[in-house]
Formats: sequence, structure tokens, C-alpha cells
Amino acid sequence: MKLGVFVSEYGTTNDTLERLKADFLGIVLVQNGVYNAVVNENGQASPVLGKGTKVYALSEDLLVRGFDPSKVDKRVTVVDYGGVVDLIFNNFEKLIWL
Repeated sequence: MKLGVFVSEYGTTNDTLERLKADFLGIVLVQNGVYNAVVNENGQASPVLGKGTKVYALSEDLLVRGFDPSKVDKRVTVVDYGGVVDLIFNNFEKLIWL
């Protein structure tokens, strides 16, 4: 199963995300979830980025929060709304929102 997970909150832990298993798991950071792409606490990146899966961040949400999309963690691919639509239709069989 190809599972896309929208993460809209910022937090250092996400138990639900830790339990998800899929053949391909993609994480799409939206709204306050984009903080996971740019904030380092105590020199550590968000644990969300350590899942070993493809992570995307919505450029419009980065800009609204004052972040330069070119400055996100190198493990994150920045996409615009059109890119998110392409991900939904081309990359995932199921989607969930956390």
C-alpha cells in the first residue's frame, strides 16, 4: 500500500505516525506541520524527518510562516499546491490526515 500522511501540527512526538506501516510511506507537511521541516530543537531536527521516508513540505505554508523554502532540511522536498495534487493522484493509494 502506498500511504500518504498529511501532518498539520508540529510536535516532537507523533505516536500515530510511529505506528504506521506501508510499502511506501510519504509524509506531506502542511499548515503548522511545516515547522518539522525547518525547526531544530537542541540542534536536533524533528523526529518526523527521521522516519526514513519521503517528506514533502507545502511551499505556501512555509512562506506564510516566514520561512524561506530554500532553507528547509535537505531531506524535505518542497512542493506547491499543484505538486500536492500530483502527489495525491500519482503517488498514493490512500491518504490520512494527522
